[in-house]
Amino acid sequence: MNIHHLDCGCMCPLGGRLFDGSTPGLFAHLVCHCWLIETDRDGLILVDTGFGSADVDNPERIAPFFRRLNNIKLKHSLTAMAHVRQLGFQPSDVRHIVLTHLDFDHAGGLSDFPDAMIHVMQNEYTAAKTLDNWRAVRRYREPQWQRSRYWRFYEPGGEQWNGFSSVRPVLDSDVDILMMPLPGHSPGHAGIAVNNQGHWKLHAGDAYFHRDEVHKPSRHCPPGLRFYQRMMDHDHAARVTTQNRLRALALTELEGLRIMCSHDRIELCDLQAASLDA
Repeated sequence: MNIHHLDCGCMCPLGGRLFDGSTPGLFAHLVCHCWLIETDRDGLILVDTGFGSADVDNPERIAPFFRRLNNIKLKHSLTAMAHVRQLGFQPSDVRHIVLTHLDFDHAGGLSDFPDAMIHVMQNEYTAAKTLDNWRAVRRYREPQWQRSRYWRFYEPGGEQWNGFSSVRPVLDSDVDILMMPLPGHSPGHAGIAVNNQGHWKLHAGDAYFHRDEVHKPSRHCPPGLRFYQRMMDHDHAARVTTQNRLRALALTELEGLRIMCSHDRIELCDLQAASLDA
């Protein structure tokens, strides 16, 4: 099995270092960190999709509020479909897409892979269809995933994994891929854990936005990201609890474990560099 760390979107909100903690100048730089997993039996598996080619061609698929607030830079070269082709595969080789959640910056590429099986928490899909408040109407964009025909939904409940409960295997496969609720950011937000040659990688989605929120003994987050997370919280107390649990796991120094999020550019660059070195 091989895991590729992809950047499937660029968001440059106003604020520079005050927003993301590292970028000089007026504008920050957030990525959309997705995985492409090569397997022997199950073909290619995407974890999240970032923005899709139809978002680039038709930016109105994304709510104007978030398009402007995040200063989204839509490029065909950053879509998951472009990365798949650059790696020598065809979009049809992607047989499964596992989602941390259905926000516009995580599910935009679903329309590029209409024949893939989509794996997501049931309560996330229900929230995306219900649209029961102002924020939900803008974060969930049904045109991004209305072409998807095959869905598999997951309910909370299952086994234990390193202190996290309700963990379920995603595929009946020779590859260990687990979905676990990481509540708070959205109604059905989940983390995706993969066992890669005995070493676990955990994609925590938007459970945190900055590496120092979970990889330091005490939480640190730049003010811009702190505001954005609070604005997007479905359940603030649950998100804080989730971050605390992730921090405790990260600080155990479990051999081979890597925890990562969706939007930290430095974290993604470090993982890409490590992959190249390997």
